Parts: sequence; C-alpha cells; structure tokens
Amino acid sequence: MSELTQALDAVLDGVVNAPEPADRVPGVVATVTRGDATVYEGAAGVRSLDSDTPMTTDTVLAIFSTTKAITGTTVLQCVEEGLLDLDAPASDYVPEIGEIGVLEGFDEAGAPVIRAPKSPITTRMLMLHTAGFSYSFFSEEYHKLNVDTGQPNVITACKAALTSPLLFDPGTQWHYGTNMDWAGLVVEAIRGQRLGEVMAQRVFAPLGMTDTAFTMTPSMAERRAEIHQRGEDGSLTPTGLILPQPPEIDMGGHGLYSTIPDYTKFLRLWLGDGNGEHGRVLKPETIAQAVKNDLRGGLQVTMLRGVEPELSHDAEFFPGQRKGWAHTFMVNEEQAPTGRTAGSLGWAGLANLYYWIDREADLAGMWGTQILPFADPASIVGYLELETQAYKSLRA
Repeated sequence: MSELTQALDAVLDGVVNAPEPADRVPGVVATVTRGDATVYEGAAGVRSLDSDTPMTTDTVLAIFSTTKAITGTTVLQCVEEGLLDLDAPASDYVPEIGEIGVLEGFDEAGAPVIRAPKSPITTRMLMLHTAGFSYSFFSEEYHKLNVDTGQPNVITACKAALTSPLLFDPGTQWHYGTNMDWAGLVVEAIRGQRLGEVMAQRVFAPLGMTDTAFTMTPSMAERRAEIHQRGEDGSLTPTGLILPQPPEIDMGGHGLYSTIPDYTKFLRLWLGDGNGEHGRVLKPETIAQAVKNDLRGGLQVTMLRGVEPELSHDAEFFPGQRKGWAHTFMVNEEQAPTGRTAGSLGWAGLANLYYWIDREADLAGMWGTQILPFADPASIVGYLELETQAYKSLRA
C-alpha cells in the first residue's frame, strides 16, 4: 500500500468512525487524480444508516451543484460552434428569461414588488452568477417567496421553480443561484434536445462516463446512497429524499446523479486540454480561457449565508482569501491552506460533495457524502484533510 493510499484511507476511516456523532459521516467516497490517471480511490462507511450495505466506490450519489460545471461545459461547446454568443441577451434563446423582473421588496400585503431590469441577462452572467438569481436557502427574499406565495422549491425540478425574480440588476453583483438551470435551458433551445441527452452525447460518451444521468438507470438506483439529515445534536437520520425521477426539466444547476469515479473523469478533462478517453469535449483554447476568473468591476465571490438551517449553514471556502468565478467554477486567487495553487478551480454540491482542480500541480480530487445541511462541519474537515494529505503525499 502506498503512502498516499494509507494517508487518505486514514482520513476516510477517521470521519466514518469518529467517536462523537457530530464528527461522523455515514459513508464517504473519495478520489484523487492526475491528468492521466486516478492515483487514489477509496470508500468507507455505509450507504444508509438504515442498512449495513457498505459504501463502495461505485455508489451513486445525488451530486447537486457539481452538476453546474458539466452544464457549463455544454454551454462552452455551443460557443465553440458559433451557436451561442455569451454576451447576447439570453432571451434571444429562451424568451421567458426576458420576462423576469427585479424584486424591490414586498408591499404592505406581503406581495412582491417587481420592476423591469435595467439591462438584459446574458448567458455570460448566468455562467458567472451575476444575473441576479438566488436560492431560497441563501436568500431571505426567496425564502419568503416560497413560504408566502407558494413559489416552488428548485428541488421539485419544475420550470415554475425558476421564475423567481432577480435580487438585483443583471451584472451588478455576484450571488449564487439558479443561473445554471437557465443556462441549461439555453443549451436545450440551441440543441433542440433535453439537457441530459446533450450531456450524454457530447460529454459523457467521449469521457467514458457511464454512471451519470438526471434519471437513474435501474443499476444506478440499486447503488444509490441515502441522503441523511444532520440534527442539532449531531445525529444523522435517513431522509428518503430522491430527486424527481424523471424530472419535469433537466436542472442544469443541481439535478444529476453520478459516482465519484465517473465525475473524476470530468475533473481530468479540466486538468488537461479538453480531450477525453473516447474523443475531444472542448478545444484547448476554450479550456485555457474558461479557467480564468471572469468577474469584472471588482466583483468577487462572497459568503453564502444560510437562511434555511435544514438545507445549509453559512458557507465560505477559505475565508479571508479573495475568490473569483470562471466558466463555471470558483477560482481561489491565493494559495489555499491545503496546498491548492492560486488560480485553481473548485466547487461543491448541497449534500456535502466537494472537488478541486489544480491545473498547475496536475492534481484534482473529489469527496462525496450525502448529508444535509450543506457545509456540514464533519464533512468539510474530512474533505480539507483529504486535500491537504494529497498535496503532502504527492509533493513529498
């Protein structure tokens, strides 16, 4: 057993077998990869606390917002082919987005006060999270809309869930939200196909990803891990939550199921020059441009403030460090405490999935659990230790 395998197995075992319930996760899968091959793949714990079925590396997870980067890849393919202008109004492709107004507040009766935006939303704004959209678990206003007006939650995967108003005029702030769901609709309008079909043909097939889909195959469903809810006392309870199968619309912001090894093939695409095992996905020049921070006018990534405790804590990667946004990943603009190089990429999924892509060090990795709320302390500690140990072992 290599030094790397020993170190990372110890991280996984430690978080599964922690003495205190609040420091423990039911099960976890993790990988670390170079551009040409996986160098670590491991799993520990169980798929559900309701059974003793072990967590295995081929366990299927709801990957939530790690879906976004795959959607972004399909957007960039449209740009490469001259089918999409990132700076044209997104309403040129999806007219409904042009009907979305800006929320100015609520009147005395509690009804939303909406005005027209000062400028149109572009697909670039959707890719950068500067269009004005949010999530109910990161916005008091969206939460109020859900509770008081019956606005559907995005977990329902219905189109009506995307019609919430903007929190600000497009392009004026950075705020994380349903932008990539709309970007997926732009791709669907251009391709004349559902987003899942586009991904299957243009991303999954050339990368050899066989366990990733919006609607699980019977085999995937058999290997699915349970999503658990962390209580205030640190205990974990299986929720039974399954994303709609099939969904009304393929939610480009959060809707995919996958395995950690399958997603690792996607990470390798971004470590390299856009080529997959079975064909090219993106041109090298597209990759080179897409990994750069594209936030403008002094905008930067800010803390995500959780307003629905059952879904998310406050969340921020590397507090105190400046962070930007690329197409479509967070960019850490300073070297991270884990060893991650400045200018690297990363992001996460609601059920405490995390990944990073360090092109300079030729190193990427992913951590997958199925726990709510987001930014679960035990999961974050485990993930950051995985990343730290990966750099220590591979730079030794």
